Amino acid sequence: MKINRVIILYAVVFLASSCNSSYTPKPLGYLKVEYPEKEYVMYKGDAPFQFEYPAYAELEKGEGRDDEIHWYNMNFPMYKSTLHLSYKPLQGDVDLLIRESRDLVYKHASQSDGIDEIPFIDKESSNYGILYELGGNVASAVQFFITDSTEHFLRGSLYFNTTPNRDSLNPIINFIEEDITHMMETVEWK
Repeated sequence: MKINRVIILYAVVFLASSCNSSYTPKPLGYLKVEYPEKEYVMYKGDAPFQFEYPAYAELEKGEGRDDEIHWYNMNFPMYKSTLHLSYKPLQGDVDLLIRESRDLVYKHASQSDGIDEIPFIDKESSNYGILYELGGNVASAVQFFITDSTEHFLRGSLYFNTTPNRDSLNPIINFIEEDITHMMETVEWK
């Protein structure tokens, strides 16, 4: 019985002394993201356009509808994201395509904290467009279109292969948005 009393005494002393320490929970955090140096290469494929895109992205031909021959996916494997690109030749339907692009953006409005429309105008190359920044936990945080308004129309939307969490994805979205802006600035039609 003496051993049991000693064990009980040690247990009581141990439990009593452990209650004096305060516990501080570890704060939530996100993984550190490494960003490569900005470096661009020129895409000069069989499409009726060319542009500079990031060297750390992988550009591949995508699958679209029959009337949309030129679909591409610009993959950012290190960020588990894809910029989906689709091209349409204009046939007097530029207003319709602009409305369709805007409608596709505003389908995210119910989940968005706001949508900023940033006009893009390059008078030298006669290219015009809009870059859409969608706030909040939306499926596609950045979308755009660019056109010469007579022959060519290119649209893009950025998606992540993960559940949208704007707080953790925001630095990556901003990083890729710089690449999208650079791409829009370097588009040339063939």
